[in-house]
Formats: sequence, C-alpha cells, structure tokens
Amino acid sequence: MKHLVILLIVLAAGMGLSVEAGLLGPLGESVGHLSATLSIFLVGSLLLSLALVFGTRPPLARLFSQPKWLLTGGLLGPIYVVVLTLATPLVGVGLTMVGILCGQLAASLVIDHFGWLGGERRAIDGYRVSALGLILVALWLI
Repeated sequence: MKHLVILLIVLAAGMGLSVEAGLLGPLGESVGHLSATLSIFLVGSLLLSLALVFGTRPPLARLFSQPKWLLTGGLLGPIYVVVLTLATPLVGVGLTMVGILCGQLAASLVIDHFGWLGGERRAIDGYRVSALGLILVALWLI
C-alpha cells in the first residue's frame, strides 16, 4: 500500500512538471528565460522557507556537514528549468516532457546499474532497456 501511495504522489508530481513547463514557456517568452527561471526559484524558496520555519525539521547545520558533492544537485535544477523554458514554446509540452523523461530514464538506468550516488545497485535488464526503447519510440512519434 505504501508503494502505491508513493507511486501516486510521483505521478502527480510528474503532472505538475508538465504544468510547470506549460507555464514557463509563455512566461519565459514574455519576461525572458532567465527571469522566468528565477521567478520559479524565488517562489519555491519562499514556500520552502515557510515550511522550514513552521514545520518540524532537523537542524539546518546538518546540511553543511554533508559531503559537498551532495550539494551539487542544486546546480541541475536551474539548468532543467531553463531548458523547459526554452524548449516548450518551440516543440510543445508533450515533446519537451517525453524528451526529459527519456534523458531521465537513460541516466537513471546507468546510475542504478552501477549503484552511483549512494543508491542500491539494480542491474539493467531487458525490461528496463525495453522501457527506454518505448520512450524513444514515443519521442520519435510525438
């Protein structure tokens, strides 16, 4: 049951990313791609700051005692959002999101296969390669 709930939350988050892409395209064309990206991170930072102030949390000092390479993920978010902002008006939300999904799955398979970034090793098998192949077909069809 726990896995089903998590899967539903993940699906909803994926839907939210498509909505975000749909919003970012026109916003980026109107105010500039970097300004649109900044607006997304400013609103997100405000919401997360409120959650930290009013929610229960571990001490923030713990964050700075982690290996520095774990913090490099923060570099990837703005790059992702800028790509959404640039690509969506040109190719549409559908093609943008399938392209993103294809890249995510390809990288995820390699990360899982080798157990990189502290994750458990999960060997690439025929099912996973087939899933990637189907997403590539979807990318070509869209």
